[in-house]
Amino acid sequence: MPSQEKDNELIIDLIRQHSQNTFNGDLEQTLTRINKLLHLSGAKSRRWLAEGEKPLDHIKKAVFATLTEAGVNKDEIDLLIYVGISKGFLEPGQSYLVAHALEMRQVECFDLVDACMSWSRAMHIAEGFFLTGRYRRILIVNAEFGTQEGGYLFPNNYQLQNLHQVEWTFASYTIGNAATATLVSADPNNPWTWRFLSRPDLADLCTIHLFGLGLYSNENDRIGRNGQLHFTSFGQELHTHGLEPCVSLMREIHNLQPDIKCIFPHASSYREWNRFARKAGVQDKIQHIYPMYGNLVSASVPAGLALAWHNGLVNRGDRVAGWVGSAGMSFAAYSFTL
Repeated sequence: MPSQEKDNELIIDLIRQHSQNTFNGDLEQTLTRINKLLHLSGAKSRRWLAEGEKPLDHIKKAVFATLTEAGVNKDEIDLLIYVGISKGFLEPGQSYLVAHALEMRQVECFDLVDACMSWSRAMHIAEGFFLTGRYRRILIVNAEFGTQEGGYLFPNNYQLQNLHQVEWTFASYTIGNAATATLVSADPNNPWTWRFLSRPDLADLCTIHLFGLGLYSNENDRIGRNGQLHFTSFGQELHTHGLEPCVSLMREIHNLQPDIKCIFPHASSYREWNRFARKAGVQDKIQHIYPMYGNLVSASVPAGLALAWHNGLVNRGDRVAGWVGSAGMSFAAYSFTL
């Protein structure tokens, strides 16, 4: 995690500062509305990069901490998969630049991007790769730093034009930053249990478009509302549509493996995932990081797992679960033994 903490009051102040010359209407009334929504969601704080900090610094810290804890040398890694939505390069894949910075000279590399589902997809693919016998150790690296200056959130989405914009911009104010590194190796005696579901008809609810809006999609008034390269998310609709499939998938996983000790959800809202958990009958097992760290995008599950691990809430041999709803839309519930 980066070192700078941003509580709700600081977020509101940033919106005020960047919107005072662009807003048409009662800005203070709108800020009161945003503040209320933040509190209703369960948000209290999130981490941003402090002056002088770089995403690469935190990637390196996460990777070296993981390798040290596992007792593995970086040259023993066969494959590096980069899964962060935040990245500095479209070409080559960010994975190659990470490997270059870490002086990993022989490792195979590729990027995998599926919005907030990216880490979960990579873990699913890694398990499949192990079945081929080609790889022994796979490192999955994640960096979510969308709030950095000039990024897809800040300052553009803090420059509100009117009250209506809050509908597709509010999720921007819940985003936190983190880097994670996950090292996995083959264990044929402990297969993971996976359940996925996709709803591509809902693809326009959460987007960051590159260029040529309409060239690569059916253009409509939802896609890219905040502009090119900026985050647009109809957050309430995402959670509304996510309720039924997420609950159904977790019920299925939990019925198969009721000994699950902890469930780590995508950290998009404390209130909404609590609602999902009550419906699924697993509220006593869910572990939230959203209140103190915000929405960590595709780093939500591994960050939650890492925090629980280092706080002694889970141990080797425990069965845990991941639970994700993502832009696309896609949904997943899965279980595995640590």
